[in-house]
Amino acid sequence: MLNKAKEHADELAVKVVQRLLDKGIVETTTVQGLHDSFTEQLKKLAGLEEFDIQLKVAPIRTLVPDPNIISLYLTQFVIEDLISHPAIQDIYGEDLDVYLAIDSVFKALRPA
Repeated sequence: MLNKAKEHADELAVKVVQRLLDKGIVETTTVQGLHDSFTEQLKKLAGLEEFDIQLKVAPIRTLVPDPNIISLYLTQFVIEDLISHPAIQDIYGEDLDVYLAIDSVFKALRPA
């Protein structure tokens, strides 16, 4: 799943950014800057150690039952890191809102 996310990072980043904008979760001055940030995270994700991924998602691990690890990781990235990105004006909604918007893109990658 992580390798698929890396292989298709560019198109997945486009979908995630569009979904976050459509849902009114993210307000940005530049869509390209946001896209580049998500592409970078998706490419980096496959090379991370499991410990590093678990450490990143620990604060929101219990957000939903049976979570998608990529969706959790990117949700925490939005909550914790993206908020300070220069292209971000504001982030709206609860952690669950962010997760559900991101997971709506990544549930297709999840093994059955």
